[in-house]
Amino acid sequence: MRAIHSLLKQTGALLAAALLLGSAATLAATPQGPAPDFTLKNRNGDNTRLSEHRGEVVMINFWASWCAPCRQEMPLLEELYTRYAPMGFTILGVNVEEDSSQALAMLEDIPVSFPVLLDTRSQVSKLYRVVAMPTSILIDRDGNMRYLHHGYKPGYEEQYQQQVRELIRE
Repeated sequence: MRAIHSLLKQTGALLAAALLLGSAATLAATPQGPAPDFTLKNRNGDNTRLSEHRGEVVMINFWASWCAPCRQEMPLLEELYTRYAPMGFTILGVNVEEDSSQALAMLEDIPVSFPVLLDTRSQVSKLYRVVAMPTSILIDRDGNMRYLHHGYKPGYEEQYQQQVRELIRE
């Protein structure tokens, strides 16, 4: 009986430690500090650098053509971009596919006017530790990461809009 009690006590301690570590990992995933700068080619083959957008509120949206939630979210991002671009907001849509032909084909079906960048070697997605598709990071006018969103479900765009408005007002 003592052995069982001791085992339960150890298991409880291990569980508590795991929960604490899990909480720390969640907190660490909250974006803080300056957004790492990068340069990627856009769909026209020209270089685009994040730091060129200093002074604007920027959403970096990592996406892939095979990602159904990405396809669902894309027109909503276009609406967000169209509405808030005149106020100093931009979206950098970063496609993470090695072969960008599928992404470019998707953009024929779901056209967007915001810049689309091609991360064919996953350098930027690794730099930002992207673990889900889509992933969006909101960056303030000073270049600091402020909000992080993993995945997409209908209704998230309302949260994006609130956060974009907040950052524009700052």
